[in-house]
Amino acid sequence: MAAITSEGHIYENKMINQFLNSIVNITRSFAYIILMILLLPLSRVIVGTTIRSMVATIPLSISAAPFIARIVGNCVLEVNKGVIEANESLEVNNYTIITKVIIPEFLVFLVQGITLLIINLIGLSAAIGGLGDLAIRFAYNRFKLDIMIYSVLVIIFLVQIIQLVPNLISNRLKKKGGSYEKVSFNFRVIRFDY
Repeated sequence: MAAITSEGHIYENKMINQFLNSIVNITRSFAYIILMILLLPLSRVIVGTTIRSMVATIPLSISAAPFIARIVGNCVLEVNKGVIEANESLEVNNYTIITKVIIPEFLVFLVQGITLLIINLIGLSAAIGGLGDLAIRFAYNRFKLDIMIYSVLVIIFLVQIIQLVPNLISNRLKKKGGSYEKVSFNFRVIRFDY
C-alpha cells in the first residue's frame, strides 16, 4: 500500500504514504533481541512459557512483517512505469492495473525477495534456537566437533534448497511473461497500431 500511494503512482497520497512508511521504519528499527524482550508477556500468553527456544518464534514472526512490507513495496516500485502509464492512457481502471499489470510484473522480484527473507530468518533462528540451539547444547558445550559440523552442513543444505526452489519458480515466471521486455513490447505494438 505504501508503494502505490507514493509520488507519481496510481493512488498517490502523500499523507498515507508517509504514515505507512513511518510505521514500517519504526518496526524495522527495533533490534531483534530488544523486540524479543518486549514481547515476552505476549509469548507467555501464546506459548505458556518464556524460557524455551520456541518463544523466539513470536518476535521472529513479528519482526519479519515490516521486512515483507518493504520487500513488496520495493517490488511494486520496480515495475516499469511505462507499462502502468500505457494502461492509464488506455483508460484501464486502477484495480485492473494492480491485478493484471503490477502483480504479474513484480512476482519475479517478490519470489527473490521472499527467498532472501527466509534465508535471513533461518540465520536468525539458528542463532536463537533450532539447529543453532542443537549445535550449542550438544556440540559446543560437549566438545563434539562432528555434531557441530553436521549442524552446519544441515543449515547449508537447507539454505541451498530454499534458494534453488525460488530460482526455479522465478525462471518459470519469467518464461510465462512476467518480464518487462515482453509486456513493454506488447504495449509498444498497441501504441504503434493506433
